[in-house]
Amino acid sequence: MSQHRGRAKPPSAKPPAERVATGPGQVWSWDITYLRSPVLGMFFYLYVFLDVWSRKIVGFEVHEQESTDLASDLLQRALSKEGLDGVDLALHADNGSPMKGATIKATMERLGIIASFSRPRVSDDNPYSEALFRTLKYSLQYPTSFESCDQARQWSGGFVEWYNHEHLHSSIGFVTPQDRHDGRDRTILAKRRALYEAARRRNPERWAGRSTRAWSAPQAVLLNPTKDTRLALQSQKAA
Repeated sequence: MSQHRGRAKPPSAKPPAERVATGPGQVWSWDITYLRSPVLGMFFYLYVFLDVWSRKIVGFEVHEQESTDLASDLLQRALSKEGLDGVDLALHADNGSPMKGATIKATMERLGIIASFSRPRVSDDNPYSEALFRTLKYSLQYPTSFESCDQARQWSGGFVEWYNHEHLHSSIGFVTPQDRHDGRDRTILAKRRALYEAARRRNPERWAGRSTRAWSAPQAVLLNPTKDTRLALQSQKAA
């Protein structure tokens, strides 16, 4: 009785949208998060575009409503600021109405941006944007509410400045997103490796036979890797 019946095609599992970034300006993700106001049920909306490879926030704005037109304008300003024309850039988002609105879709098609979306009813297919919002809202300086849109804009601007230029991101080798985006992370991590190796030679008993921290950052960043890709990466590490 529970078997699929009828003329419609039975549902099938949809694989995640897999994207691979090996440098900045290849894969971006974006999303909108709510910022509370003093009025119950009223929010301000923080739009954020993030470079997946470097974790740099490449564009942000705060508005009083969700709008595909506002998102489209922000996208074009972010591309201009980063010196990109949009061609071959993959832009990942969830399935919210601003993400699939006609204006931003037309903008992406005109610029040659590759659209990428989360699977329906899958909450973790946009992990980099969600991780960023978690960092933002778990910040000790995050207010319980914002008195005005201007206050939300001012606070968000300070957070973005700290995140891009001071925050040592654990997933990219404890360097700042701006350092990785600009290529300075290689020099920083090489100096750290040399420093740790010198310290180990001076005091080998501190590590008791263990190696020092690797001090490396991933050369390729995967967005929603498939099972086959995960297995391939595991076999490469084992080899």
